[in-house]
Formats: sequence, structure tokens, C-alpha cells
Amino acid sequence: MKNLGEENLIKVFGVTNQFVELELDKIEEKYNIDLGRKKAKIKKDTTYYPQFDFEIRKEAQSMAKHYEIFYCLEKSIRDLITTTMETPYGENWWDVKVTQVVKDEVKKRMQKEIDSGVTLRSREPLDFTTFGELTDIIKSNWVSFSLLFKSVRAVEKVMSSLNTLRGPIAHCTSLAEDEQLRLQLSVRDWFRLLE
Repeated sequence: MKNLGEENLIKVFGVTNQFVELELDKIEEKYNIDLGRKKAKIKKDTTYYPQFDFEIRKEAQSMAKHYEIFYCLEKSIRDLITTTMETPYGENWWDVKVTQVVKDEVKKRMQKEIDSGVTLRSREPLDFTTFGELTDIIKSNWVSFSLLFKSVRAVEKVMSSLNTLRGPIAHCTSLAEDEQLRLQLSVRDWFRLLE
């Protein structure tokens, strides 16, 4: 083998190690086992968290993965809407292409946060829309979204299913085993819509 030099050998070692770690992650997930590798853990609040009942903390831990998936999904849907609408209509798309009903509801929510004195969650009106309103934006601008999706009814069906599943996740109730499976299938359906 050609002499790679010490610096290159270290780089090769690092890359090889990353591949091994990825394969071990797959094995742990596939067989639902813990190989004892130390993963970085998010530091939990040590003042208040330990005061909660153990069963509640255990349930929270099991629900965290569903929240993470839904958080990523909802953020990516908002990004998809923004990108799809900005391309033909520019940065002013919200003012031009969103129905007045949605704009009025969002304006109320934004004002409510301003009036409460808390830090505004975002300056983007789209971040104040409900999941149902995201569906309405897609439907009312179907000309733009028909390039991404094959069927408006399929989008409605998948978004409706996701919206129903969002409830327990957003409102801190446990997601039943069947609903966990339904969430996985609905997320899969969403990505299938984009194929």
C-alpha cells in the first residue's frame, strides 16, 4: 500500500470509525439492543425534572421520539411551502397568495403573543399557522403544488391523518401503540407523496 503519511492515516482512521459507528447504530436499531456505546445525552434539568413522578418521566422519554419526528416533519412542510411559494411569487407570497381567513387568524395569534409579553416565536406568519391551515395553503395554491404532488385529495388525506396524530403529541398525552404505528405509516405516506 502506498505511504499515506501520518496525517492522512489519521483521516482514514476517523472516516473508518464513522462508518463503523453508523453500522453499529443500524444493528442496535434493527435488533432493538444497546451495545453499551456511550451516546451524547441531552442534559436534563436537575432542579425540577427529578421532582416529577417516575412514570411521567418514563412516558415523556418514550414520547420524545414522536415529538422529534413531528417537529422535523412540520418544520420541513413549512419550509417546503415557503420554497414552493417564493419561487414563483417572491418573498411577498404570503400577502399575495394566502387566503384572508388564514391571514386574519394568524394575525390574531401573533397579536395574542405580543400582548402576552412573551418572546414572539417567529417573525414569519407561516410559523403561526395551524396544521389545517398549512393544508389550506397547499390546496388554495394547487397550481404551484401540483408540480410536487400528484393528487390534492391524497395531500388532504395524509395531512388530515397527520393532524389527528399531532394532537396527543402536542398536548402531552401518550400515543397508543397502534397510533405509533399509524404515525410511522403517515410519515411514510407524506414522503411517498413527494416521490
